[in-house]
Amino acid sequence: MPRPEGAEHRPRKKLSLTLLLMALVTMVFLLTTTILLIGSYQSKKKSLIETTLNLNYTNADRMSKTIDSLFRSMRSSLIFSADQIANLGAVPPKSIDAYLDLSRNSSNYFNSIILVDADGNVLNNSPAALGMEGRQIASPQVKEALKLKNSYLSAPFIAPSTGRMLFFMSEPLYNKDRHYLGQLIGNVYLQDYNILNMIFGNNEIDESGSYYYIVSKEGRLLYHPDISRLNDDVTGNKVVAQLMQGQSGRMQAVNTQGVSMLAGYSSVPSNGWGVVVVSPADVIQQQLLVHLRKILAYTLIPFVVLLFCVFVLAHRLAKPFVVLADLVNRIGKENIEMPELKPHWNREVDLLTTAVVLAWRDIQKQTDQLTQEAMTDLLTGLMNRRALDISMSQWIAARVPFSVVVLDVDKFKFVNDTYGHLAGDEVLRRVARILEVSIRPGDICARYGGEEFVLLLPRTKAENAYIVAERIRKTLEQTEVPLPVKVTSSQGIAHYPAHGRTREELLGRADEALYSAKHNGRNRTVIYGE
Repeated sequence: MPRPEGAEHRPRKKLSLTLLLMALVTMVFLLTTTILLIGSYQSKKKSLIETTLNLNYTNADRMSKTIDSLFRSMRSSLIFSADQIANLGAVPPKSIDAYLDLSRNSSNYFNSIILVDADGNVLNNSPAALGMEGRQIASPQVKEALKLKNSYLSAPFIAPSTGRMLFFMSEPLYNKDRHYLGQLIGNVYLQDYNILNMIFGNNEIDESGSYYYIVSKEGRLLYHPDISRLNDDVTGNKVVAQLMQGQSGRMQAVNTQGVSMLAGYSSVPSNGWGVVVVSPADVIQQQLLVHLRKILAYTLIPFVVLLFCVFVLAHRLAKPFVVLADLVNRIGKENIEMPELKPHWNREVDLLTTAVVLAWRDIQKQTDQLTQEAMTDLLTGLMNRRALDISMSQWIAARVPFSVVVLDVDKFKFVNDTYGHLAGDEVLRRVARILEVSIRPGDICARYGGEEFVLLLPRTKAENAYIVAERIRKTLEQTEVPLPVKVTSSQGIAHYPAHGRTREELLGRADEALYSAKHNGRNRTVIYGE
């Protein structure tokens, strides 16, 4: 469409060089910060999840072992009492009542103890307030125990008469002639005062939202912070489904309430129960947000300082262009003497190049930080020293007992000097392959530096680690390499926490054992202190 007469052509507004450079630097900063935040977020998230899962599993495992030990003690106590009563012979009922009272009050294992004959008739009971003597027990669980004539542990159930949840364990009574006399039954009410309730009854949610709960092998809640949920069927929970199969481990799963949780779980061998320690996944998200806010706070001030410097630099960089443009604009309009024009553009290009280099260095710095997150040794494909240090620190923090095996290739300098570095590299790769196939899943193998390798063997005693190390040493000695020499190794072993409680102490003790092996002729394995 033709432009109306008299209408003026308005030129587009131009952007100054200063504004463009400041916008460019701001964009670089935002991109770099975004990359940094994304990388830091993912790395921190993975670390927090792994640490929380490991910690929850460790706590669940410790609690399951406590329950297992407690049930074995309860069973031993019941066996002892059953043997004692079976061998008492003809004694007054009051003597047996007194013995049952003593057994019940001395341990707090059971809330009540009942002695029944082979037909299910109650002979004695403690406490006497139960008043069950002479009655016949109609409980299906008791009838099953009487029928089996063996040790019995009932599933937790709700007592029809009291509405309380309980379970019982029983032991058969046989006289000297192996004649079946009946059962000695110990009842445990889960919510009443007893040693089990003393340990696990005070279950509360901590300030981070973490808590634990205990389920029966049928998948029902026995202990939970919310007592209104006791005896709820939670078999739909993936963690509980794993426990019902007798498995232990850790996972991130959604509970029956629809909440995503980080769970560590452990099965109790003696009764099939399961212990679950959980932390809400939202707590991890909150910690990540705090972490990101800190990163932004730390980078904001440097960014403001940088932006100010860029403004000053851009202003000085643009000044020669402004002077030159003013000079050109004046030519032809007035008589001026052409000044001697210095090559300002060289200096300006140099300043601009310096700014680009600074921006590139900033990006390179962030890239290097991300590259440092790589945890693999390029030559052997094993974990590198940084990954090893992180793993050791995590295990020590979780108090996981483990053994450290430090392996050093004997006379490796001779191999390098005689046959070249390529041959030495091939020897290191051969050693790495042997180590990889010689360890179990869950063990850690890393190249610590040079010709030195380190093995971490979780839940392995020093003497068992010695067996593994010797197997590796003999395999390496018998392995053919493309060199006219045999490759042997010297190894030192240390154990956490027996030989040290910090990463530095453990590696130092393992190195001392390694030096002892070297000093005593090489091609041998030495345990620290032996």
